[in-house]
Amino acid sequence: MTKLLITRARLFAAVDETVTDDGSVLIDGDRIAWVGPTGQLPPTASDGAELLDVDGKFVMPGMTESHVHLSYSNAHPSQLDRQPIPIAMLDAVDNARALLGFGFTSAISFGSAQGIDVPLRHAINSGRVPGPRLLASEKDLGSTGSNADSAAPESDGRKRIADGPWAARAAVREVAKAGADVVKIFLDGEALSAHAAPGVLSYTDEEVAAACDEAHRRNLRVACHARSAGAVKQAVRHGVDFIGHANFLDDEAVDMLAAARDRLFVGPGIAWEIQLLERGHEIGLGRNLMEARGYQHEIDETISAVKRLREVGVRILIGGDYGLSITPHGSNAKDLQYFVDLFEMSPAEALLCATRDGGLAFDPTGMLGTLEQETAADLVIIDGDPIDDIAVLQDADRMVGVMKAGVLHDDLLR
Repeated sequence: MTKLLITRARLFAAVDETVTDDGSVLIDGDRIAWVGPTGQLPPTASDGAELLDVDGKFVMPGMTESHVHLSYSNAHPSQLDRQPIPIAMLDAVDNARALLGFGFTSAISFGSAQGIDVPLRHAINSGRVPGPRLLASEKDLGSTGSNADSAAPESDGRKRIADGPWAARAAVREVAKAGADVVKIFLDGEALSAHAAPGVLSYTDEEVAAACDEAHRRNLRVACHARSAGAVKQAVRHGVDFIGHANFLDDEAVDMLAAARDRLFVGPGIAWEIQLLERGHEIGLGRNLMEARGYQHEIDETISAVKRLREVGVRILIGGDYGLSITPHGSNAKDLQYFVDLFEMSPAEALLCATRDGGLAFDPTGMLGTLEQETAADLVIIDGDPIDDIAVLQDADRMVGVMKAGVLHDDLLR
């Protein structure tokens, strides 16, 4: 199919919060050729195009999942890298298909068990398997005793341990050699860890500076796990591109993030904390225990942090550590509901985080995340209105069609 006119759509182009009640989108190949109110379509623009009348259904850009672990197998956290690699790859293929099926046409990896992301990205790009555009990462990078070093010692499927600036550079070079797009580095810990809490910095400034410099020299983007204000400040100081979590912020951290808001993105990743409280008992981590370890406090601090970041114009991305048994693949759109219910965003604002801002994080040239002339033909057709009810994006039966690069899929979730 080279030319397609989608017409009679309730259209959210994601340039701003505007919704057009009767809009049309003209696709030519893998690009948007025209978009706007149906009545303003130029008379000959759609000549030779196939017509798709969506009868008032909601049409929006494809979303970006900014903190994805497609190689995770919906397992207990201690079992994520225990699958034989062929089985883990089959799981990753299923996860990629589900993510695309729910309207996520792009994804930024925040760590890959057993280095699976790179061959998965190749398979997606070649058309062998359906999945989102993928910025692939490799194994997590951390120091001895960091949260990255919390996995069982007999398994190295999720980690590269490097101590010292030159070792950090060497580890980044290995990630680049593996063909990754992103290197993920742990800057501090996790409340579940017995030896690496959120306030414990994993690396010195010299080590972080070396890792980020080496990554950027090799055209890698840098993602980091940073829960504490100290870790966030380290990330900003040394040029991290994607900051995951940023739960506990002080005034200096907020000011630094505000000053760097044009070059970086923050993803609060709140799904992990919420589901740990609500479903942690399923993996032997009861709510009382998790509250005692500080996770309710962490949620409260995250809500406060996001409010402050919105006030200073820092771009907030959706993505919540999906891929665990308590945050399974396919439930990623739950993040938008958290943004509305907990962060008090309007549904349109939450959609902009998932579309426009996520697209810009993935591709700084601005080709993704909005429906504008010459942008990529990535869009979602929904039988329902997420402006009225953001939860509609979690309903597989409402996903009428997902287009990536001009190819329309309507059966990915069946």
